[in-house]
Amino acid sequence: MIHPSAIIDPSAKIGKNVEIGPWTWIGADVVIGDGCVIGSHVVIKGPTVIGEHNRIFQFASIGEDCQDKKYAGEPTRLVIGNNNVFRESVTIHRGTVQDNSLTQIGDDNLFMAYVHVAHDCMVGNDNILANNATLAGHVHVGDHAILGGFTGIHQFCKVGSYSFCGVGSVVVKDVLPYLMVAGQNAVPHGMNFEGLKRRGFSKSAILELRRAYKTIYRNGLTLADATAQLEQVAENEPAVKLLVDFIKASERGIIR
Repeated sequence: MIHPSAIIDPSAKIGKNVEIGPWTWIGADVVIGDGCVIGSHVVIKGPTVIGEHNRIFQFASIGEDCQDKKYAGEPTRLVIGNNNVFRESVTIHRGTVQDNSLTQIGDDNLFMAYVHVAHDCMVGNDNILANNATLAGHVHVGDHAILGGFTGIHQFCKVGSYSFCGVGSVVVKDVLPYLMVAGQNAVPHGMNFEGLKRRGFSKSAILELRRAYKTIYRNGLTLADATAQLEQVAENEPAVKLLVDFIKASERGIIR
């Protein structure tokens, strides 16, 4: 299941039932979990840990040194979970010592062709990054988010869970959970209610989120006053609590 033309460093650890295609290079300090399928002409550099049942298509570069000029060859890491798909020419860089020396990706994500994930990014679970979406350094993405093709996320921004970035969006501030944004620079376009229905959110939760959107974006309140109002609702509605907690943790400010 490993093509004879593949080059694998003796220190690399390869799990059971792993397929490795021709002319692929697996470097030192790489761990690949059971059941992974790695195509041809892939480069994986360590220290990198890849979980189980991931699929990596041809010409992907996984775990390369970052493009930060401050990087001086320090031993930093990339950790990838399970059941992710990395399509053609995806690039994922390891972290830097200026952050936590770690780039991390969760489970069940789809990275379409030419997606770039820069150093120190944290990507959660079950996200879709469409073709050419780009995460700059230190970006955090929650769970169940969708980034349209050619979306660009500015460094240190956070993208909330269940959010949706339209094609070609330029994101320079934090994207609230559930929010739909688009444009250059991206602006709000309502909440992703159709996506929430598909995810099984209750009618009562969606109703409270509709009210929360109006509180934040349409009632003319300062963000501090809007958040104070939502805190009362958040005590009994977990969906709104996620929204409030995100606002409180935001450092760059939210798209508004």
